[in-house]
Amino acid sequence: MDVLQDFQLTSVSGRIEQGSEAEFQATPVRMRSLLGPLAMLPGTWKGRGFNQIWRPFHGSQDRFLELNETIETLQFDEIPGDIPNRGLLQNDINLHGIRYLQQIQDAHVLGPNHKLAGIHIEPGLWLTTPATTNPSDPTTVARLANIPHGTSLVAQGSSSSTNSGPEIHPVSITPFTIGNPNNKIQFPESNLSTPSQFRTPHADIPHVTQAMVDNPNSVLSAALAGHTIIGTTVLRVSTNPLNPPTTGGGTSNIAFLQGAGGGPNANAAEVDAIFWIEIVREANGAIKHQLQYSQTVLLNFNGLSWPHVTVATLVKQ
Repeated sequence: MDVLQDFQLTSVSGRIEQGSEAEFQATPVRMRSLLGPLAMLPGTWKGRGFNQIWRPFHGSQDRFLELNETIETLQFDEIPGDIPNRGLLQNDINLHGIRYLQQIQDAHVLGPNHKLAGIHIEPGLWLTTPATTNPSDPTTVARLANIPHGTSLVAQGSSSSTNSGPEIHPVSITPFTIGNPNNKIQFPESNLSTPSQFRTPHADIPHVTQAMVDNPNSVLSAALAGHTIIGTTVLRVSTNPLNPPTTGGGTSNIAFLQGAGGGPNANAAEVDAIFWIEIVREANGAIKHQLQYSQTVLLNFNGLSWPHVTVATLVKQ
C-alpha cells in the first residue's frame, strides 16, 4: 500500500463539512476529503437494535423464527493513504477506505438478572471507488465483510446526502418463493399472538411487539422521535450486481451452507443494506452523530428466500 503525506486538499463533498471540526480533528484533512461519504464513520459507535432471522430447523418443520433485542458496538478505523488498483483496460485508480469491527450481543432479560450473549461478529472494510470507464460505473462505495457462519460478501452501491432526516421505508420479513418476491408465503410464527415452540420465547424478548415483527424498520423510526436531524449521509449497498449504479458485488458461502443435491442448508444469496449517518441537534443546541442501518439478508432453503432483517440505532462515542 502506498502511503501519502498529509497535505491539504479542498473537500470534494459538502457532506464532509456538515459535521463539527472537532469531530474530524483526529482524521487528516486529506483523508477526510478522500473518504468522501465515509468521512464521519471513523470512531466508536454504540447503541441498540432488533434482529430477526428465519433459521432452518432440522426436525418436525423446516423453520424457526429467532427474534433478538440487541446491544451493538461498531468500531471504524481509517486506512491511511491510497489503495492502488492497477488497470489493464483503463488507467489505474486509487481506492480509499476504513476497516471496521461489528459486535452484536443479544440482550436477554431473565428474571432479576441481565445476561448478554454474543450473536454476531463481523470484520470488514468500507471503500470509496472513483468513477470508472471499464466498467462504466459512477463513483461508488463498497462494503466487504466476513461472517463466522461461513459467508463473505461484497456489497457495492451509492451515496447521497440531504439536509434533513432519513426516509425510512417499511421492510417485510415474509418469505417468498426463490426468485419471485411477489409470491409471499405467510407462516404462523410471524403472529406473536399465535403460540409456537418454533419462535423465540416471549420471556427472552419482553419488549418486542407485533409492529416490530411486521416492520423491523419501525424500530428505527421510533428512535428518531423527538430528535432534530439537520443532515443525513445515505450509504446504500447491495451484493446484487444488477442493482444500479454498480456492476459489482456478490456473496460466497462455505459448502455446508450451499448444501448438496437436496438444496442449500441456508445459503446467503443476497445482502441489501442502507446506512444513514445522521447529524442530530439536541434541544440544548449540542450536536451529536448517529448511525442507523437496516440490512436484509436473503437466506435460501427449502425452495424459499427467508428475509433476515437487522436494524440498529448507534451513537458516536
